[in-house]
Amino acid sequence: MTAGLWQNWVLPGIWTTLQLLVYGAALAAVVAFTVGTARTHRSRSVRFVAAAYTEVFRGVSALVLMFWLFFVVPPLAGWQLLPMWAAVLALGLSYGAYGAEVVRGALNAVPAAQREAAVALGFTPWQRLRLVLLPQALPEMLPPLCNLLIELLKGTALVSLLGVGDVSFAAYLVRLATQESAQVYGAVLVVYFVIAMAVIRAMKALERRAKARVGAVVR
Repeated sequence: MTAGLWQNWVLPGIWTTLQLLVYGAALAAVVAFTVGTARTHRSRSVRFVAAAYTEVFRGVSALVLMFWLFFVVPPLAGWQLLPMWAAVLALGLSYGAYGAEVVRGALNAVPAAQREAAVALGFTPWQRLRLVLLPQALPEMLPPLCNLLIELLKGTALVSLLGVGDVSFAAYLVRLATQESAQVYGAVLVVYFVIAMAVIRAMKALERRAKARVGAVVR
């Protein structure tokens, strides 16, 4: 692989992949915490809507959802999404549904006595969530959320089917130009591995901080 191909195609593809990871993870985090918290709400109707969202988006292929957002929805709605944003929406909504179950499980794992103590102290529902439940649930959420982030990173390769110039799409173009499949895809494997290791390190550091706040130890 020549320096020109690396600089003009692969490096921009890496940058696009990182953007997809960051934007998709940000949307997925908002969805996960919103829907996951709603799954623990006192209102049955709120829990039903949140559960319906989770089941629908966990059961739908992220790739098919991308195609819907890019090819099907625009003619019906009268506007066109850019491929990049259709991909971000599909990834964020899909992986956010998985993250919602992680959030729900971690919140429900907080001992009931903690909730009762917060109620006895006169905390509002928002204060109970922010000051009592989330600080204790967050350390338990982070390892499975880290796994979801890695899955999201690998899921970004799907966007190449929309023509988005991520690192997988760049590798495909470079392979066509050079006919060096082993070298090109070997380099791409290394790129994904390096990004994944950076994500794991960052999440591990965040887990240490979260556990230190509640007096737990990271194993």
